[in-house]
Amino acid sequence: MSVENTLGKVLLVGAGPGPVDLMTVRAVRAVESAGALLYDALCSEEAVALAPPGCVRIQTGKRAGKPSMKQDEINRLMLRLARKGLKVVRLKGGDPSIFGRVGEEAAFLNGFGVETEVVPGVTAACAAAAQFGFPLTHRGEARRVVFTTARLEAGALSGDWSAAADPEATLAVYMGGDVAGELALRMIEAGRPGDTPAVAVEKAGGADARLYPATLATLAERVAEAGDGPLLIVVGEVAAQAHAVAGIVERSRRTA
Repeated sequence: MSVENTLGKVLLVGAGPGPVDLMTVRAVRAVESAGALLYDALCSEEAVALAPPGCVRIQTGKRAGKPSMKQDEINRLMLRLARKGLKVVRLKGGDPSIFGRVGEEAAFLNGFGVETEVVPGVTAACAAAAQFGFPLTHRGEARRVVFTTARLEAGALSGDWSAAADPEATLAVYMGGDVAGELALRMIEAGRPGDTPAVAVEKAGGADARLYPATLATLAERVAEAGDGPLLIVVGEVAAQAHAVAGIVERSRRTA
């Protein structure tokens, strides 16, 4: 039998922001039929529990600031499991095509003749917008959406932030909690007014999600109130529409 006929397949699957009911039907079916499941730390226990008995389950980590496997190690582990003829599911939080390194993993596996399939998922920005009642685009206010990350390199915020000057762009910033102050400063320097609406959303999509309404000028102060859960920052005029929801959310917490 040829090597090609013995290779398993690798599915690069988006688990969404956490709750199983925000996973796609295709994603659920993929996990339920997995022979091996490699899952990120942000994937919920409910999602991992969908895997069948006898499935090899391996947590790869991949959460900012936490211990995790190196990308090369994950790539080679997927290859080894696929060469055993297993159906391998690489389960990622959110959508695998948005900061999920899906291109790197698919290119590596395809280079060894392993077939891959990408199963999309709900990304945190979309989950946050739906949960807290604000759009990412809005006629007359936001014609574009920019998905970006924010991290410090050598003590300074890296990357080109010229897109922040666009008044008709909504910026969805992933992994930006630790640099919120520097992020707000860079956006203001790029030309965005300090009173531009912003929100920080912790654990977007989950039952325990929290919303922190702010402006660019107050963003760092509000983010400092958040816990250590995954944090998304949204900046733009559309964020103002979430402010009214915030009061409802906070009142419901006090009366729960």
